[in-house]
Amino acid sequence: MSNNIILLVEDNPDDVELTLRAFKKSNLKNEIAIARDGVEALDFLFGTGSHAGRETAEVPQLIMLDLNIPKIDGLEVLQAMRADERTKLIPVVVLTSSREQEDIVKSYRFGANSFVRKPVDFLEFVQAVQQLELYWVVLNERPRQQ
Repeated sequence: MSNNIILLVEDNPDDVELTLRAFKKSNLKNEIAIARDGVEALDFLFGTGSHAGRETAEVPQLIMLDLNIPKIDGLEVLQAMRADERTKLIPVVVLTSSREQEDIVKSYRFGANSFVRKPVDFLEFVQAVQQLELYWVVLNERPRQQ
């Protein structure tokens, strides 16, 4: 099944807006789903809670995951995803402002495909998001979902 959803898991409205602007600027036509906390992210992925009834066979092509999100943090979201057959192969890019070495190590240990620190500068942020999208959405080959 071909699918063009990118799930952005981000609670900061400014970062959501910047990311959406970067996607728009790159002219790729992916649908962007936004989860503003860890519970909403898992509900989206597993078709529960606020996303009950969502067709879960349509898995995101990419998940961009902030670590410092409310309710359930990003590392717990990552662990829950990797523990489930339906979501364990979805590429996850941790996109965070964290500078903690421990967050990098844990992200990879729990199954992140990439760890990117959010640039503070707007133009650098836009460029980073565009490069991530180009690589993970256009160039990267994914296994087919079973």
